[in-house]
Amino acid sequence: MNTPSELKYTKDHEWIKIEGNVATIGITDFAQGELGDIVYVDVDTVDDDLNGGDVFGSVEAVKTVSDLFLPIAGKVIEFNSELEAQPELLNTDPYGDGWIIKLEIADGADQSELLSADDYKAIIG
Repeated sequence: MNTPSELKYTKDHEWIKIEGNVATIGITDFAQGELGDIVYVDVDTVDDDLNGGDVFGSVEAVKTVSDLFLPIAGKVIEFNSELEAQPELLNTDPYGDGWIIKLEIADGADQSELLSADDYKAIIG
């Protein structure tokens, strides 16, 4: 199971990479493995201001649909348009080309719920 140590994680199996006031967000290797073959990614929240914990989209796999939860508050500024034609990037490269959104982090956004790689590994076993 791949869990890069430079990223932060959520108990809902999203990862977040914070660079300045912009965060890149996707689903973890564990999550894509549990979902199976991903066939569609739906994000209709670009330009929306959302709170941490809000649903920002969904991922559809062959057998299930799973909501995507925002790790911290901010404004969704970009959707990875590559996922429209290649949703399987979430399976093959969840921490690279399979990123889902970019977020402009809200001032004072609470990051206390974010998990380290070790904390996340403890949750997933």
